[in-house]
Amino acid sequence: MACCQAIWIQQAQAAATEEASRISKLVDSAVGFLVAAQDDDGSFSKDAGTGVTSLVATALLRNGYSPEEPLVAKSLAYLRQFVQPDGGIYQPGSTHRNYETCIAVVAFHEANTDGKYDKLIANAESFIKGEQWDQAEGIEPSQEAYGGSGYGSHSRPDLSNTSFLIDTLHTLGRGDDDPAIQRALIFVSRCQNLATKYNDTKYADLNPDGGFYYTIAAGGSSQAGSEEDGGLRSYGSMTYAGLKSMIFAGVKANDPRVKAAFEWAQKNYTLGENPGMGDSGLFYYYHTFAKSLDAIGEQEFVDDSGKSHDWREELVAEFAERQQPDGSWVNSNVRWLEGDPNLVTGYALLALSYCR
Repeated sequence: MACCQAIWIQQAQAAATEEASRISKLVDSAVGFLVAAQDDDGSFSKDAGTGVTSLVATALLRNGYSPEEPLVAKSLAYLRQFVQPDGGIYQPGSTHRNYETCIAVVAFHEANTDGKYDKLIANAESFIKGEQWDQAEGIEPSQEAYGGSGYGSHSRPDLSNTSFLIDTLHTLGRGDDDPAIQRALIFVSRCQNLATKYNDTKYADLNPDGGFYYTIAAGGSSQAGSEEDGGLRSYGSMTYAGLKSMIFAGVKANDPRVKAAFEWAQKNYTLGENPGMGDSGLFYYYHTFAKSLDAIGEQEFVDDSGKSHDWREELVAEFAERQQPDGSWVNSNVRWLEGDPNLVTGYALLALSYCR
């Protein structure tokens, strides 16, 4: 038995080494693309704002690149130009200042090895908390917009930006007792197709499949559309965004909200599409998929048919299949800017960082 166990351990170690090598090759090829794609000022796709640069910098840092690595250092220097007096990190006149600040904060946090960004991060944290929809804006807990975050210009919050807020605060080490996280959880719970004591909105009973949609605010909407009875359709990227947000907010595995979202994921497990959306937002979906399953903490994911998936291995294989000859990734469906290889390569690298 000892001999068999030793052989099994050796095989497992060899498989892990092979998988790590495969990931490294994908990352190295992507970095080669990014070196050529980076503008002289350190930015990536700056016409789209600062967000792509922040995503790429974070992705590189989370894949082991040092803040002093020229590719990263130039991006951080570029982003520092946009630190605003209000603490936000965005281009003047930006319509996405909250979203851009959230993802810039994560980049600076990952690079903050010597504390030089402490003040920048603290000010930015105050800014994004101030952007949250709550009593400061005259929004009461009984109102459906309460606790949510938006881009910073739209007339309502949404689940995507609220999940970025929770992600950012979680990255900064804020626990589930953080008031901003708990306010955000109220909004997240109301964007789920599930009637609970946390969700008595008009959509909760119409399509009670446990998945999530884009926003309950301003009358409610789903990027996946509506059912004939008016119910809002759940879809993959938002369901994983909702699931990880609840986990980061301290909701336990036996909570009805988490159980229902997990069951939706089991019924809709796939890497071939963004469930409910086809190839729209596919790489955003891969990122939320990877981050959510990593947060759950299980190597194997069992779908509703009982089939077990090594989700990390399957995701790596999917990226290997989809990587372009120049090392980038890009979506043929250009919706939500996924025709931009800089953005999509950032998403892919972030997802791969959870596969190591």
